[in-house]
Amino acid sequence: MKLGLSTYAASWAIGVGAAVPPSPLDHFSFLRLAAGMGFRLVQIADNLPLDRLSPDERRQLRDFADSLGVEVEVGTRGLTPENLADYLAIAREFESPILRIVIDRADYRPPIDAIISTLKSFQHRLEDEGVILAIENHDRFTCGEFAGMIRAVDSPAVRICLDTVNSFGALEGPEVVIDALGPLTANLHLKDFTIERVSHQMGFVVEGAPAGAGRLDIPNLLSQLRGFGTDPNAILELWVPPEATREQTIDKEAAWRRQSVDYLRRLIPD
Repeated sequence: MKLGLSTYAASWAIGVGAAVPPSPLDHFSFLRLAAGMGFRLVQIADNLPLDRLSPDERRQLRDFADSLGVEVEVGTRGLTPENLADYLAIAREFESPILRIVIDRADYRPPIDAIISTLKSFQHRLEDEGVILAIENHDRFTCGEFAGMIRAVDSPAVRICLDTVNSFGALEGPEVVIDALGPLTANLHLKDFTIERVSHQMGFVVEGAPAGAGRLDIPNLLSQLRGFGTDPNAILELWVPPEATREQTIDKEAAWRRQSVDYLRRLIPD
């Protein structure tokens, strides 16, 4: 297991929606940031899409990563045949052992039978090229439904990217997620969280927290995954609630990264 940094641990510095800083992180400055923090692994996801770079720019990025001694895992969003084909080629460019994917996009929410059909149409290509498609659990489907998709395809090249908080949207907490998806996991997204009752007492707020400062039992999570016989890379992501100004939010995000890394290095020294 290696500890890696996701572009979703620098969301505000990259830009969220219309909230884009004057000098946002790009692919190259994100790699520089990660290497400066001691990371030797990153996951470049759909908030900093690699397909927006030209082939020459991607080659330059790969060379830059090599010069920093940083491995790149590739991520995307949208389980369409066209996007899968494009990003499988990009994964090969970066020698990424996985292709992490979120099934849905705003304009694309396929039913389960269509998802399974698409996965089956790519399984042999994935197997032949030695890339594992790691499907991230998101809130439209339950963990049982995700597990059913993986088992329907029945390929070692189609597995799960286990996210520790996304399934709250499907009314499932980490215990359910780990039990259902842990044995099928090829990649891990570490996001800590808090749950607080609102001031008027009628409801709760789920928000992110620095790793080790929230309610996620990270040592137990890692122990359980090892008990399943899986050894996925652990990729740090952060849900950082915004502050009053953009600059304060970006500073807070940076502080959370440092705090998270200080904690996680005690558990995952690589």
